[in-house]
Amino acid sequence: MKHSTEYISRRDFLRGTAGITLAAATGLSLNVNAEDVLPPKTRLVLIRDAGVFNEKGNINREVLERMLDEAVMTFCQAQDAATAWKTLVRAEDLVGIKSNAWNSLPTPPELEQALLKRVMATGVPEKNIAVGDRRILDNPIFQNSTALINVRPLRTHHWSGVGGCIKNYIQFVPQPWDYHNEYCSPLASIWDLPIVKGKTRLNILVLLQPLFYGIGPHHYDRSYVWNYCGLLVGNDPVALDAIGVQLIMAKRREHFKEDRPLTPPAIHITRADTTYGLGTADPAKIELIKLGWADGALV
Repeated sequence: MKHSTEYISRRDFLRGTAGITLAAATGLSLNVNAEDVLPPKTRLVLIRDAGVFNEKGNINREVLERMLDEAVMTFCQAQDAATAWKTLVRAEDLVGIKSNAWNSLPTPPELEQALLKRVMATGVPEKNIAVGDRRILDNPIFQNSTALINVRPLRTHHWSGVGGCIKNYIQFVPQPWDYHNEYCSPLASIWDLPIVKGKTRLNILVLLQPLFYGIGPHHYDRSYVWNYCGLLVGNDPVALDAIGVQLIMAKRREHFKEDRPLTPPAIHITRADTTYGLGTADPAKIELIKLGWADGALV
């Protein structure tokens, strides 16, 4: 599989549409000096493979697992998949794999099973691993976890603009609706709670068939998803969601032939950066490593 790396310079960010798009969608300030010396960038890996769906439109499990391993190997800078996963998870860990159960676009069970297999391959007994979304506060593995893997599909969202890695932890609080004020801007504060703080070893934003447009809290229309055939991995949930917004906005421009702002704006992503210090929302500070299929990349 061919590897390529894309670096987004601060000058390109200021001059290009990517930064402007994210600013419009999330409220990100562009008040920066293009000549400043950049700090080290947040590294993410985007992998795509058109073969992840077979001729019937079902997930090709073998291709998906290969994508997952290659993305994790690249992110961890490891020579093989086994070594990569062992840098993320220890045999003595209690591991919660936080998926998403929204029935219209859930975390694919094939991906859940692949993650379960890879965690077990590091030496963690199956009894010390849980995969779930709702009612995780009742699950002793999630209650006492020492390691978390965060995995969910990207979609537009009625309350937060987009649903991504940051929002996926809302099930770790007993009253999720307490975090819906001001377009869900306090979501990043959940990541500072003892049940999750410092435990996330890997975030995976599932870009197999993102939902780029919706109306209302439970709206789903297959005409607003497309086979992007990708996985985006990293350890910074804010950076992953920022790239996710770029992807959704680019697809909306392509589909509607005009800029179609998110409603509501995804301000929780920039608040996660500027207010809560969870990660970086600035594309100029993100190194996006691209692997595999390049057609229709959009980001």
